This record gives sequence, structure tokens and C-alpha cells, in this order.
Amino acid sequence: MGLLTFTLNVTLDGCVDHQEGIADDETRAFFTRLMDEVGAMLWGRATYEMMESYWPAVARGDVEAPPMVREWAIKLETKPKYVVSSTRTDFPWTNSHHIGGDLCSGVQRLKDATPAGVLLGSGKLANELDRLGLIDEYRFLVHPMIAGHGPTLYQSGLPGTRRLELVSAEPLSNGVVALHYRRTRD
Repeated sequence: MGLLTFTLNVTLDGCVDHQEGIADDETRAFFTRLMDEVGAMLWGRATYEMMESYWPAVARGDVEAPPMVREWAIKLETKPKYVVSSTRTDFPWTNSHHIGGDLCSGVQRLKDATPAGVLLGSGKLANELDRLGLIDEYRFLVHPMIAGHGPTLYQSGLPGTRRLELVSAEPLSNGVVALHYRRTRD
């Protein structure tokens, strides 16, 4: 069984708006390494639609992009992508698959079938999966800024505090700190 790892950019005040943060070669390299290490990506419908509206065009060369950005888009194109949605079942982007029905059993089956692990990149979906106890690790890039707006991490709340064990903390030269935590199971 593979691990489910929640990864996201977050500001010091907890903002997870995809337009906030430092998007440079160093942060792209971090996410590229993470994606290379896992067997699949997992998103909610809204995140999938945001990604689908841009990255396939970059991979095809329809959108001008620096080489590192295009390389990431091509890797994302070939990576299996799983989408949780109760309102949409058709996901035409290459290697995209639908997870419908019972969320807990659907994601558990994905973890069981993906020994290299699954990278979760949707904040709202993470909230639901954390409630179900399915997230094993957290890999956050904490950006040195205060956004002053939302959405924020775990905005909907959780039924209880999650105890985490620090695996690593790595400051990047751009001021971002890469944090890796593992959930403890008391």
C-alpha cells in the first residue's frame, strides 16, 4: 500500500490561494521531485479543472513557457491523475481517472493499488480525507508572506487536532521552507 501525501503551497497566515506564493525554478523543482517520487496524483474536481485548463496546452507547446515549466507539464501529462467528483464523470485529459461513489473506499483502493504513493494537491479534498484518516504525510512549502485573505488551510475545520512528527525541514534560497511531516497514529 502506498502513502497518501498532502502537498500544497501555504503562506504564513495559512492562505492556500494558488495565485499566492513564489513560483520560481526552485519551487517548481521541489514539486517536480515530489511528482517523480509518486505513482499518481489525486485532486478534487475544481483543482482538476484549474489544472486541465492550462497544463495540457503547455505540454503540447500551445502556450509559451520556460523549459522547466514545459518539462513539468510533460511529466504531469503522463502521470496518472485521479479525480474525486460527484458532479462530473468525464475527464478527457490524458491519464485521468474518476473516483466516484464512497470516498473512503475509493481513495483506499487507490492507495492500495499505488505502492509508490499518491500525491494529493487539493485543499478541500484534503479536509475530507483527513477527517477519514487517510492522509499519511504532509509536504508543505511555506512561503514567506502574509496574504491577508483566504482560502485557508483546513478552513472547514477538523473534528480534532492532528499530531504530526517532523521528518524534515529544508529552507530554500528563495525564503520558502519545505516542511515534511508524518501523521502519528496514537
